[in-house]
Amino acid sequence: DSEGGLYVCMNTFLGFGREHIERHYRKTGQCVYLYLKRHLRQKVPGASGGALPKRRNAKLFLDLEISSDFNSDDFEYEDEAKLVIFPDHYEISLPNIEELPALVTIACDALLSAKSPYRKQEPDSWEEELQASKHAKTLVQLDNGVRIPPSGWKCSRCDLRENLWLNLSDGSVLCGKWFFDGSGGNGHAVEHYRDTGYPLAVKLGTITPDGADVYSFDEEEPVLDPHIAKHLAHFGIDMLQMQVTDNGLRDNDIKPRVSEWEVIQEAGVKLKPMYGPGYTGMKNLGNSCYLNAVMQAIFSIPEFQRAYVGNLPRIFDYSPLDPTQDFNTQMAKLGHGLLSGQYSKPPMKSELIEQVMKEEHKPQHNGISPRMFKAFISKGHPEFSSNRQQDAEEFFLHLINLVERNPVGSENPSDVFRFLVEERTQCCQSRKVRYTHRVDYIMQLPVAMEAATNKDELIAYELKRREAEAARRPLPELVRAKIPFSACLQAFSEPSNVEDFWSSALQAKSAGVKTSRFASFPEYLVVQIKKFTFGLDWIPKKLDVSIDMPDFLDITHLRARGLQPGEEELPDIAPPIVIPDDPKALDIDESSVMQLAEMGFPLEACRKAVYYTGNLGAEVAFNWIIAHMEEPDFAEPLVIPAFGEVASSGAAALGAVGLDNQPPEEMVAIIISMGFQRNVAIQALKATNNNLERALEWIFSHPDPEEESDPALDTMDMENNANANILAETGSEGPRIKDGPGRYELFGFISHMGTSTMSGHYVCHLRKEGRWVIYNDLRVCASERPPKDLGYIYFYHRIPS
Repeated sequence: DSEGGLYVCMNTFLGFGREHIERHYRKTGQCVYLYLKRHLRQKVPGASGGALPKRRNAKLFLDLEISSDFNSDDFEYEDEAKLVIFPDHYEISLPNIEELPALVTIACDALLSAKSPYRKQEPDSWEEELQASKHAKTLVQLDNGVRIPPSGWKCSRCDLRENLWLNLSDGSVLCGKWFFDGSGGNGHAVEHYRDTGYPLAVKLGTITPDGADVYSFDEEEPVLDPHIAKHLAHFGIDMLQMQVTDNGLRDNDIKPRVSEWEVIQEAGVKLKPMYGPGYTGMKNLGNSCYLNAVMQAIFSIPEFQRAYVGNLPRIFDYSPLDPTQDFNTQMAKLGHGLLSGQYSKPPMKSELIEQVMKEEHKPQHNGISPRMFKAFISKGHPEFSSNRQQDAEEFFLHLINLVERNPVGSENPSDVFRFLVEERTQCCQSRKVRYTHRVDYIMQLPVAMEAATNKDELIAYELKRREAEAARRPLPELVRAKIPFSACLQAFSEPSNVEDFWSSALQAKSAGVKTSRFASFPEYLVVQIKKFTFGLDWIPKKLDVSIDMPDFLDITHLRARGLQPGEEELPDIAPPIVIPDDPKALDIDESSVMQLAEMGFPLEACRKAVYYTGNLGAEVAFNWIIAHMEEPDFAEPLVIPAFGEVASSGAAALGAVGLDNQPPEEMVAIIISMGFQRNVAIQALKATNNNLERALEWIFSHPDPEEESDPALDTMDMENNANANILAETGSEGPRIKDGPGRYELFGFISHMGTSTMSGHYVCHLRKEGRWVIYNDLRVCASERPPKDLGYIYFYHRIPS
């Protein structure tokens, strides 16, 4: 609260400031609270344990933790704790074993020693203390004349040039495991150890005068090598001359302003810090920059500002007893922290003068730490709950899914992103067509590498690079492929082949092509550049390209037109059900399985998701995964039932149809997550015998479904919404879309630095008040050179007609 204290209810263990504690007491009748207050003392310079007479109160925030480092040697703590009894505000100092009942004493001790969301996550972000390897002192190094060059390294067993490890016994350079540090490998370093028994290896690119990353294959863990300088010198490596870099090159081998790390972060340019509402930074909690970048972009959109920050008092009034587990409360708190300006204040002139006089710089107490928000939003998710780097696009969709499931009034802010896609599929033999619709939130643009405008430069660079590697010289200055945006847009609109297309006109498999168009244009268009792909060896890689993204975008020509005169529709006949002799041979779309597996889900869970959703694609299967993640057999192998069990088992897997002939609840949830009303989803499934794909087609072909009232359905609907903070008002039938003109203006983009979504760093650029601003975690500055050509996700808003 304003005096730096926190009241914790001893019944619910929820914390409140002084301004809210009275209301909580009146609302709940709880009268026993634990009052906590932390006093921060600044030590006298040069004194041991001394403190200034003047005390400062350090505010205790439930979530919005200021970013300064209070663990520094300049400060010390003094904690105060006491019980407060309402309504008389009777205070009992702690500890007080003599006067308090034993149960109260135990509860206070447990609460004071409990770990907060901050403490729970912090140990995961710290590196474990490494132990010296038992092999370091007695390591035998072969006198084989091997000398390691300063650059141009390559695995001696394959062509990989990343995640390379130098064996300290024989000087072999080999690649690590694919999952070891997120940058890919074929495990040749481990195979070499198994063949030779040479135990220690150092990661190339991590060698500095202060040390290096050393791994012991025998001890199966990272270790310290106290003799690392001697061991490296054996192969001609002088630690004092080495500097750590992303690609393993020394600093003097890198040309200025070429690395995307420098360009995207605008390194080498003096940037002016920005302060005030909307210019608040976010602390990196350990590879949480993907979350920071997405949330900065989200809360720059007025609809999200109104929904959560504008409704903050109402959301707090309707919050459940445990607001730490409520999505809308956490969103409102985060939005308030970013937009209020309370955590983004410029330094006082007196502080600046003092710093100049003392020739020192102390960080300002600005920015917020979204620990509680991250703990909640990633709860139960195998990837986002970890401290590994993640894909910002996947997190954006995960966030939209949570927004959809937690309405905050009659207007859902995620409606601004939703649009309908018309997919036209044509049988190449009969020339007949089928039109279907689906809901989407992101326009994914392929990278048209074949349209690069600097092909001659790229060819010349590749020749120089190979020559430098062969001669073990520093690599030439990087040449980045320049791709016209128009070529990417053209690639998006071109027809694509449909694998295993079954033509209802021919009653057989045939060649088919599919074309996608916009059946509606969203109010805010999110464009993802598909930079991440897989090589022929299934190693993830990133396309390092420059695309001239436009400030103004017109995609009106991509508007869907529906069935055209002269076109004949394919008959509405479902393909025959073929039961193979071997039930295990049932077809599963492996491409969808791989897409889900790339997100970090267990492989067997991905197979089950694709199987039980009828091969309808990775997006539908993803919804199945979210709905079944908590089940004990979630990651167990897929067991395909025998012929006589197919129907019943399939129904059970999707949520068995009850005696009242209600559709499976999981199928209903999948359709609702696409933006349709619950009664529409139930009607569609009933009309199509619970066929999910046909149910979606039914919805689009029945824009005005009949209203039906079923007491059982009403009861079920109330149960499903029991945990919602504020029930959404009934909206119009069908998917909620905000159609309009297809002309847009760029207002933000998220950029990624690194070779893979599993590593690297994210930065957000937003256009505010007529200028570009860079949000780099806690650092918020006016942008001088916004790298619009190197972005990964772009945000456009519609230009009013």
